[in-house]
Amino acid sequence: MLVKTYGSAVYGIDASTITIEVNLSTGINFFLVGLPDSAVKESQQRIKAAFTNNDFKYPGREITINMAPADLRNEGSVFDLPIAIGILAASEQIPNEKLSDYVILGELSLDGRLNALKGVLPIALNAKKESFKGIILPTENGNEAAMVSGLDVIPVDNIKDVVAFLNGEKEIKPLDIDIEAIFNQAQESLGVDFKDVKGQMGIKRAFEIAASGGHNVILIGPPGAGKSMLAKRLPTILPPLSLDESLESTKIHSIVGKIAKGKGLITERPFRKPHHTISDVALVGGGGYPQPGEISLAHNGVLFLDELPEYKRTVLEVMRQPMEDRTVTISRAKFTVDYPASFMLIAAMNPCPCGYYNHPERDCTCGQNTVQRYLNKVSGPLLDRIDLHVEVTPVKYEDLANDIPKEGSVEIRKRVVEARGKQRKRFIQNREEEVTHCNAEMSSKDIRKYCQLDNDSAELLKKAMNNLGFSARAYDRILKVARTIADLDHEENILPKHIGEAIQYRSLDRENWAG
Repeated sequence: MLVKTYGSAVYGIDASTITIEVNLSTGINFFLVGLPDSAVKESQQRIKAAFTNNDFKYPGREITINMAPADLRNEGSVFDLPIAIGILAASEQIPNEKLSDYVILGELSLDGRLNALKGVLPIALNAKKESFKGIILPTENGNEAAMVSGLDVIPVDNIKDVVAFLNGEKEIKPLDIDIEAIFNQAQESLGVDFKDVKGQMGIKRAFEIAASGGHNVILIGPPGAGKSMLAKRLPTILPPLSLDESLESTKIHSIVGKIAKGKGLITERPFRKPHHTISDVALVGGGGYPQPGEISLAHNGVLFLDELPEYKRTVLEVMRQPMEDRTVTISRAKFTVDYPASFMLIAAMNPCPCGYYNHPERDCTCGQNTVQRYLNKVSGPLLDRIDLHVEVTPVKYEDLANDIPKEGSVEIRKRVVEARGKQRKRFIQNREEEVTHCNAEMSSKDIRKYCQLDNDSAELLKKAMNNLGFSARAYDRILKVARTIADLDHEENILPKHIGEAIQYRSLDRENWAG
């Protein structure tokens, strides 16, 4: 007897339905075809033990299982449950009328319990897209799948529950979650706040500009000046995630199993802080069977690289293309996957190995050549792609001892949201779809259209280019930052003061570093 069940596999950040065909015939063999990996092949032993421990009969016949399409490599233990249900239906221990309505997922323990899975959200989205009635999956993944409206999510704890549900012996109500309520409630809470930061008004201003335009930032200053503290608070002033952005980020985190237990939706902008020993593959993604890297996990959020010169040169250089294209393409011999990587880069570093070069109170113990070698670890092309270069100075005692309430993240975020709203309105005019979200994403065509300068502004920028040796890319970055400053000032046109402030944020370009 031939029976079909439906599973799903994730490729890149999207899922594809896998049809599992189970056929019983005379003999006692077991054949599993369709490019299964070792974990899929080992499902036979898990299924046999689960059947024995739950009083189901394992057929003493030849079992042939085909996973279609047969030219796609299938990996992981997610196929245990659909294969097991297919065997039960083919041996007429359960009816097969409902099998075509559901995508079935689950890793079986030997006692029949179902373990949590990765990549459930993209699978649920694909199931809805392909008009399945619902999805049967482990209870621990229920909330994640329930984020997809219009799909019956059937949470189960063990294989007995699945069989009882398909036999009509047990009613399992689909999970019903108010996505909007959960999303809106989570947006109201902030873990950290800019009002905790004392002093550093210039840095706060730079971060407000960066958040308003989606610009990359590098902080350079001595130890203890507050670089890490400031970077951790940047997500609190970024615009709240939209529901579409939240689902997109959740898909990526779901693939690598980074969704917190009991939670189904990422409601805060991601903040990723990889250690400087990270490899280039771990940062941008890849591997034998490609997985998203840290820059994709930071999609729609912030990637913070502390102690930037300590990262391997190859690690930093592989970021250059994703920073421009906001996507990562991983190519293999038989397939190619694309991972989104639209993130804000916040980098922090000391000005020299000892950390006290140009310190107002402490002497630097490094020689000039040592300082230059240290700074040369960050390449010019990478530095060109960072819009704001910000020097962080030590916080004065008067600022630390001052208890006057400071402006918090909520107030700053209001201005940021207003500035982003102006940009969004500007970019969608005369366009059929929104392709640019903030000033940092402007193309050369956008820059020519929206960053036109008057004579005074153009003359000021010309002098800076000639005297400071800025590159052509730095020229574009200055214009983008100036456009953002003008948006914060509610100005339709870029003025000389906006160009002047934007130029100040290029003070760490190569010719000016280390004196």
